[in-house]
Amino acid sequence: MRLYQVPVFAGLATSAFGSALVPRQASNDSCPGYAASNIQDNGAKVTADLTLAGSACNLYGTDVENLKLEVDYQTENRLHVKIYDAEELAYQIPDSIFPRPSSNGVNPTDSALGFSYTSNPFTFRIVRKSTNETVFDTSAASLIFETQYLRLRTRLPESPSLYGLGEHTDPFQLNTTNYTRTLWNRDAYGVPTGSNLYGDHPIYFDHRGSSGTHGVFLLNPTGKDIKIDNSGGQFLEYNILGGIFDLYFLAGPTPKDVSVQYSEVAGKAVMQPYWGFGFHQCRYGYRDVYDVAEVIANYSKAEIPLETMWTDIDYMYLRRVFTLDPERYPLERVRELVDYLHTHQQHYIVMVDPAVSNRNDVVPNTGYTNGVDLDIFHKNANGSGYYTGAVWPGPTVFPDWFHPDAQRYWSNEFLDFFDAETGVDIDALWIDMNEAANFCEWPCSDPEAFAEESGNPPNPPPVRNNSGRPIPGFPSTFQPPQSARRLRARQSGKYLGQPGRDLINPKYEIDNAAGPISYKTIPTNVQNYDGSHQYDTHNLYGLMMSIASRNALLARRPDRRPLIITRSTFAGAGSHVGKWLGDNLSLWEHYRQSISNILEFTALYQLPFVGADVCGFGANTTETLCARWATLGAFYPFMRNHNGDTSISQEFYLWDTVTEAAKNAISVRYRLLDYIYTHLHRQSTTGLPLLNPLFFQYPEDENTFAIEHQFFYGDNILVSPVLEENSTDVSIYLPKGIFYDYWTHEKIESNGTVVDLTNIPFTSIPLHIRGGSIIPLRAESANTTTELRKQNFVLWIAPNETNQAEGSLYLDEGDKITQEATSEINFSYNDGVFTMTGTFDYKTDIVIQNVTVLGGSSDSSSLRTGSSTIEGPISLNEGLTRSL
Repeated sequence: MRLYQVPVFAGLATSAFGSALVPRQASNDSCPGYAASNIQDNGAKVTADLTLAGSACNLYGTDVENLKLEVDYQTENRLHVKIYDAEELAYQIPDSIFPRPSSNGVNPTDSALGFSYTSNPFTFRIVRKSTNETVFDTSAASLIFETQYLRLRTRLPESPSLYGLGEHTDPFQLNTTNYTRTLWNRDAYGVPTGSNLYGDHPIYFDHRGSSGTHGVFLLNPTGKDIKIDNSGGQFLEYNILGGIFDLYFLAGPTPKDVSVQYSEVAGKAVMQPYWGFGFHQCRYGYRDVYDVAEVIANYSKAEIPLETMWTDIDYMYLRRVFTLDPERYPLERVRELVDYLHTHQQHYIVMVDPAVSNRNDVVPNTGYTNGVDLDIFHKNANGSGYYTGAVWPGPTVFPDWFHPDAQRYWSNEFLDFFDAETGVDIDALWIDMNEAANFCEWPCSDPEAFAEESGNPPNPPPVRNNSGRPIPGFPSTFQPPQSARRLRARQSGKYLGQPGRDLINPKYEIDNAAGPISYKTIPTNVQNYDGSHQYDTHNLYGLMMSIASRNALLARRPDRRPLIITRSTFAGAGSHVGKWLGDNLSLWEHYRQSISNILEFTALYQLPFVGADVCGFGANTTETLCARWATLGAFYPFMRNHNGDTSISQEFYLWDTVTEAAKNAISVRYRLLDYIYTHLHRQSTTGLPLLNPLFFQYPEDENTFAIEHQFFYGDNILVSPVLEENSTDVSIYLPKGIFYDYWTHEKIESNGTVVDLTNIPFTSIPLHIRGGSIIPLRAESANTTTELRKQNFVLWIAPNETNQAEGSLYLDEGDKITQEATSEINFSYNDGVFTMTGTFDYKTDIVIQNVTVLGGSSDSSSLRTGSSTIEGPISLNEGLTRSL
């Protein structure tokens, strides 16, 4: 590797970044940076010592005098740069939480990226060697590494196309003028634009069209502001409250390549059960088990397929986890409800929060007493007793996921409360409030008084008299009791964080929308069992709960794929769980925003099983909004109708238009379920994304770079929803090539043009199939995914300009972690010759019923001359070549 000096443009060191909270830029620019020495170059790895190059600034903490540099050429397309304190006290994520990717130790001459540096002041640059283009350059400002503040700035090209840095509801293509993205996980009701939300995914994609795409991932969970500005040059700047610089550079060169390369760092997406792609229904505010039963019956009556019924915290006794309300959700009735669902090939899911009520009165609160027995709850900062906040059940304590017995505690609660024979036999899990959310603001000196004042827990509504209100399909004994009554009611060391810090009020203030970093969460000076503090690990809380919950479900059913939906996430969460986008509102703006949010998680963050609350969670939906959202939500990987207790009900069957829209949309979704399931399997094994932004498919078409309201479902079905209230028109972009209207099969030859679509019913959505693809569909839809799997297939061939097409189909049992047999079938079509190849180990009686070539003439008998259909049956147990 050639090490050389990069010119330092001192005149560009000044930026207009600034902060509304703390003026600091001029002082930052006076910091001396570091000087490199003791440089060791072993080919695949470079190390150096970095020493403070002048008088300490001590702006927001104490300057760390001695640092270490490690540069590792890990693969041909991944370069790792790590800058950390020589004493190794600064926080680093344990491998048990975020396993580091293995390094192949490639020769630098074989790497797509090159590393170079200046020694004094120390700066470094990453170059794409094929084009000699700089992709990362820190010479714009001095490196700052303090005990409570890290700063690193890189140059960007003019008007860059940047994506990522989530979780947020900002534009998909990020603003690059005076923009700050704060990453500090918080309970963010209403998902406001321009603020930090529930997750921390510090990766960005820098897309430069024909020059290529690269990604930069910062593995650091500490609170941070990432600033992008074009004052005095175009820059991206990290401002971090602690930890280290742990950077992974991903060479691409295509957007999909970057996504794949990131999956090798963050972990491959977990495979979900087949039934998880069915339609799910939930509401916060189902007052009793009979309410839930009526919803199930009403979906059946309306003939809208319902795969899974969910229950929010309503089922709990005074909102306490691992309890049932004995009056409104008595165990006997809940078990009858679950049995009914299972008998009808349906599923049941409930919510579990991390905050545990510290009350132990008439109803045994084993979730608390068992945790006390194992001593797994977070302690106060001074070590005296458990830290107590206030959440839904009132005063609460919080599991310390770093405690060695935390997993044992969590698994045991699941084995007991969710016991299939004696408890609530759930099929999957929903975890919420795991940022962790805390209603009681810092310093929360009296959580009991706060809970009482805020009305948590509230008095639940009384159970309704169900007499004379039979629920279709449920037994006559499914009635409330005749006389129900209300029951009343530590360490320090390596990688754990530097000593002497102000863990509550750091001098550098990130732009946390909730206020100071301890507001509305576990205080940041609370120490974890391993000696680290919430100051450094706050953003990991949801990820660690996700891991513990997945392990707990595996303890219940070791051979079945756990389906878990979480709210709070960190990088790598997709290898454990799925995600919903939190508490959105019934607004057209949030309907539109959901598209880019879904794309970010699936294509950028490697968390593909994601969805937004269809029709909105807060506020009141309308018939037209809910109808449009039902058609859009059918193309989320995870589809759930869910809303809040203060909103009007919005089950799909409540309006005629929405009923029709839901039926149409779910029918299409189910017919395409194997197509998208195949894409999920592909992402779980290769990292190639389940959904695709348009620029992923057309990386050199500049018209696609900013498109955020159209997307590809899989690789080949373009979804273009109507965007405005009461409108039946939408203007869409069709990239250059051949497309086929999904509904009519009309062939469209586009030269890269905007197309105006009109008169789109509220019960439909524009869909187009990309030329060059073969789409496997079930011949018919069904009421449940169990019945769907009994339906035969049809294939739609959509030829491209050269009369060619290809596609694939993955088949397995649908639910087991370890599959006894699978089939991975590849389809191809080449000027009239249809071929099936691949593996055919999953034996099935299901066949391909027919193959239709779109755009052909139905009155001809020959594929070669344009026949529309090959009649089956065609076996899925062996290969085939057919030329007609």
